Formats: sequence, C-alpha cells, structure tokens
Amino acid sequence: MDRRELLRAIAAWTGSAFVGADRLLAAELPAAAAGRPQQVVLFDEIAETILPRTDTPGAKDAQVGAYVARYSAACYTPANLAILHAGLVELDARAHQAHGTGFLRCSGPQKQALLAAVDAEAKRHAQASGADHGPPPHWFTLCKQLVLFGFFTSEAGETQVARYRPVPGPYKGVVPYRGETFWAW
Repeated sequence: MDRRELLRAIAAWTGSAFVGADRLLAAELPAAAAGRPQQVVLFDEIAETILPRTDTPGAKDAQVGAYVARYSAACYTPANLAILHAGLVELDARAHQAHGTGFLRCSGPQKQALLAAVDAEAKRHAQASGADHGPPPHWFTLCKQLVLFGFFTSEAGETQVARYRPVPGPYKGVVPYRGETFWAW
C-alpha cells in the first residue's frame, strides 16, 4: 500500500466515523413540522415588528420567520408548541377584535400596539409565575425568545448589527464601553 492509499483509507475511516454518525443521528424534519407558509409569514411579521429594518437589517432580512417555525417544530415540547400555536390564533383574534382585520393586514402602528399589549401581558404572566416552575410560559415569551435568538445568530445579525470580527485577536480582559453595540466574536 502506498502513502496516498493509506491517507485515503485513514481519511475515509476517520471521516466516515464523524460524517456517518452525523447522518445517522440527524433526523429529517417532515415538511409539515417546519411550519405552514401562513405561519412563517405570521412569524415574519411578528419578528419584523419586534426588530424592524432601520439603517441595519430587520428580522425579515434575516429570514427569522422560517427559523422560528422550524426551530419551534424541531425543539419545543408538544405542550410548548401547542401554546405557541394557540397564541398565534389568539393574536389574530385580538387583531380582528381591535381592528376588524387579521394581524397580517394591520398597519405598522396597529401591529406595534397589539404586540406591546401582548408583551406586557407576557411580562405580568412571568412575574406571577415566579421561579417555582408554576404555569407554562406565555406564548409571546416563547416567540420573542426565538425571534431574538434567530436574528442575533443569523448572518445579518452577526455581521451587520454586531461589531463582527471574524478572527479574534488577543484576549482583552478590560475593554472600555462607549455605548456601542455588542460584540460578535
């Protein structure tokens, strides 16, 4: 056996141990679990209302709606997923009650007012729950956490909002803060 064959064999044996294990352990999500297109659009509108486009990209630019739909379907417990989906229905019902139309057709200020009311309700729910693992989380808390996490771990959030440094330099234990945005290392 020559050296090239030996290197190919080693690469195949060690590479297949890692790549093969990933393929065996990775489960494909069914298309239905990734969220219906209407849900993705609704998540996009909620996310864009929370993180709108300004001089930096917004949540729609980072495709946060698709992320929220896929992550919640893959990682949330069935109980939390049911809470999230019931919350989306509730939000649409509130929009119909307050403005005579669904959340997607509301104007920007109407969407902001609806989400501000829901956010205040979620904060009261969290304060009432305390740290004793009482009632399940509010649906908006679940949604907002995924929106923020999805945006700030996206390429747009990391490279255009955060001060991005693709290759970290030396360790700096004390860095003066001058009110700038957060760092992404």
